[in-house]
Amino acid sequence: MAAARVLLLLSGRPVSPSFVQSVCRLLGAGPGLGPWATHCGLKRGRLVLSDRPFPGASTRLPLQRPPFCPFVALDQQLRARGAELPTNRGVDLGVAVILQSSDQTVLLTRRTRTLSVSPNLWVPPGGHVELDEELLDGGLRELWEESGLQLPQGQFSWVPLGLWESAYPPRLSWGLPKYHHIILYLLVVSQESQQQLQARIKPNPSEVSAFMWLGPDVAAAVAATEDGTETPRHLPQELPPSVLTVELAEDGGARPLALPVSTLLRTTPTTAEGKERVSSGTKFALRLWLQHLGRSPSDYSLRKRARRL
Repeated sequence: MAAARVLLLLSGRPVSPSFVQSVCRLLGAGPGLGPWATHCGLKRGRLVLSDRPFPGASTRLPLQRPPFCPFVALDQQLRARGAELPTNRGVDLGVAVILQSSDQTVLLTRRTRTLSVSPNLWVPPGGHVELDEELLDGGLRELWEESGLQLPQGQFSWVPLGLWESAYPPRLSWGLPKYHHIILYLLVVSQESQQQLQARIKPNPSEVSAFMWLGPDVAAAVAATEDGTETPRHLPQELPPSVLTVELAEDGGARPLALPVSTLLRTTPTTAEGKERVSSGTKFALRLWLQHLGRSPSDYSLRKRARRL
């Protein structure tokens, strides 16, 4: 087995979780939805997690999984189908960057339809962390590889937001999982405005088919949609009907496109399909971003009710 990228400290003993084990469950997560406060050591190319403080822990972050996490179901079934799952792999490590402009909008990209993992999903730039790579460096590298943006040193600040246990396919009803990651979401706050950043974006067409900037109001509505429930049938009246995106054209150019907000409110379907939507982990990260701003998804509903009075 390759060197462990995610290491757990359980009762002080280091444990490398296997591919089929739920990290949340190993760390003592109960049957609820979470999130669970987790002590973290952000090492070079590695993440060390524990449910209690330990020497070298640098921060404490919320850890969450979707309600339909397939690894929980596999644990509950005592991995009866384990012979069909990888036996020589652990849990991999990914990093994603929530890039915030100086005017408090965040960048999301739509993955191309041709990708084998999570096609046609709206996500922040991110991907694998290389061996011996600092986690921030990995996030900035992925930001550059996917969007073409390089942030000048001294013109941004950053903070870790939270951890997400990710699987693909995301539901057992789609098939057995082939990928298992812990995703570290990093908030990177640029001193540049959305307009300044957008002027320098050069998306990688092999990975990105469109991009957009979300403000707090629409982000709050998206973050408030819970996966595992039905997509809302009616758009909240206070939301704009669409948001402006930039879509990459086949000739290499780009064009503005009005994307219905209802597309962003879709939830994860029970059967595999390629419908455009925001990923579950991204909704979690948006909730954490709003909390960092001193807001929450529920603020949107409260403002909407106040306007009706």
